[in-house]
Amino acid sequence: MNQTSLSALIWSVADLLRGDYKQSEYGRVILPFTVLRRLDCVLAPTKPAVLAEFEAKSKAGLNPDPFLLRKAKQSFYNTSKLDLPTLLGDQDHIRQNLYTYVQNFSPAVRDIFERFDFFTQVERLGKANLLYLVTEKFAHINLHPHEVDNAQMGLVFEELIRKFAEISNETAGEHFTPREVIRLMVNLIFIEDDDVLEPGNAVVRTIYDPTAGTGGMLSVAAEHLLQHNPDAKLVLYGQELNDESYAICKADMLIRGQDVANIVAGNTLSEDGHGGQKFDYMLSNPPFGVEWKKVEKAVRKEHEEKGFDGRFGPGLPRVSDGSMLFLLHLLAKMRPAKDGGSRFGIVLNGSPLFTGGAGSGESEIRRYVLENDLVEAIIGLPTDMFYNTGIATYVWIISNKKPADRKGHVQLIDAGSFWQKMRKSLGSKRKEMSDEHIATVTRLFGDFAEAELATVFDADGKETGRQVIAAAEFAPEPPAGGKVKIAPIARIFRNEDFGYTTITVERPLRDEQGKLVLGQKGKLKGKPQPDSSLRDTENVPLGENIKAYFKREVLPHAPDAWIDETKSKVGYEIPFNRHFYVFEPPRDLREIDEELKGVSARIMAMLGELAE
Repeated sequence: MNQTSLSALIWSVADLLRGDYKQSEYGRVILPFTVLRRLDCVLAPTKPAVLAEFEAKSKAGLNPDPFLLRKAKQSFYNTSKLDLPTLLGDQDHIRQNLYTYVQNFSPAVRDIFERFDFFTQVERLGKANLLYLVTEKFAHINLHPHEVDNAQMGLVFEELIRKFAEISNETAGEHFTPREVIRLMVNLIFIEDDDVLEPGNAVVRTIYDPTAGTGGMLSVAAEHLLQHNPDAKLVLYGQELNDESYAICKADMLIRGQDVANIVAGNTLSEDGHGGQKFDYMLSNPPFGVEWKKVEKAVRKEHEEKGFDGRFGPGLPRVSDGSMLFLLHLLAKMRPAKDGGSRFGIVLNGSPLFTGGAGSGESEIRRYVLENDLVEAIIGLPTDMFYNTGIATYVWIISNKKPADRKGHVQLIDAGSFWQKMRKSLGSKRKEMSDEHIATVTRLFGDFAEAELATVFDADGKETGRQVIAAAEFAPEPPAGGKVKIAPIARIFRNEDFGYTTITVERPLRDEQGKLVLGQKGKLKGKPQPDSSLRDTENVPLGENIKAYFKREVLPHAPDAWIDETKSKVGYEIPFNRHFYVFEPPRDLREIDEELKGVSARIMAMLGELAE
């Protein structure tokens, strides 16, 4: 059974809840019961051995915990003789027995059900005479790992959360990221590290997600590495604010045999759950355009008191969008280059590329990452890729261990046209990237070369093919009557190409007779006073001589102007779309006119037929 069918089967439990529960409350029952059934099935093969070991060690007066973990062959266990199927044998005491069963899990699992507030739902189901029916339904769903592997189970959880988020008008995208976006990001952070991917190298690396959601990014990264190098070990770390997502993430990590102490609950920005730790790899999809007013006091305090010794030294973005705070948080978690360095991928919307002028918090953050040569690449994704928004999104790849040929440079890749239509839309998500699209973007990044996309159109203007070509290669020949459209798809820039100096241009204040108004005292005594109504600013590219620019661009239009050098500021912006814009000349007016005449003639002929 695929995950869609399985999700639909689990979702059918909602039919029992209808009437006693609001639609928006279904998730409070279905998610914890799904987790419980999964844990139930995972422990089933070793349950007899665990029970026998528990009895023997308890009689001997020993702490059974380490022995039980060994027998369970998992990082958790349950010492109750009950499970969901056996609970059905005593209908009259199902509530008490279910409570006892859950309480007999090891502590990490009990915490999961506390996060779900599970026992409140058990009481409510009991009062509505639904507890037995719901338990019976889940007891007959087979979630054994031999039937449903971890990757498939992760997709089932994500599908369920998406459905619950949709019916309760919540934001599903806050909880998870589309799998193909994660696969692309994972490819990009690992591609340059041959030592990690080389089969046989028994390396241990760490990966961290400060906005872990249900753990999808961490899981996909672990599976990717294991696929390439079965001897490698990836230790997973994360933090998550939403209790339900945290509970699912923790359950997934338990089943994977990861140390669940590495998954922390709470707000990453105000309470760093991994303070002082550094990581080899990191991935994050922070919420877009969400204000950080709730944590403003804690963030500003850290910024002002700790400066660069804290996480927010370079600057603070405006309160209306906190996504760049997560970028700063990840920068602070990078393993120093001398200790092997770090690389991370973060999904951001368009505003962090250009919002804020010189001297603003956003510009200072961009200035910090570019002047410290930390940006390897920025990849523009197709629109309509995420469940909760159709806006343009970008993956930033940040590293303090750039290969020699990348040093001092940034690669921009426009993958906006790399998509295929989904058979069925999921929320705002209407497009997906295929394996081929992901492979192409990964190759463009790995090659670190400029490239173009050649799109072939036939005589009717219909697209017949596409080809990625190196910037110096010849484009394919167009078909008869058709054409080939060439557009840049990968470009390389120097870090300083994104920088500029904002200069303040002053003009003199004049009185009613048109005479200059001079300063009367201090440093300005005898000097022309500036007229604030005529004040202007100019952005001068970093590589350009400011005086030469001023002489060429300003003085011919305002011979009495001067630069107030005390107000000059350096800023950075990354106008991504501008670098991929291709001018298309408008069609010839005569051609349009002839086309209009033809259309008008057809309309008149049709009207004539109707009149007859």
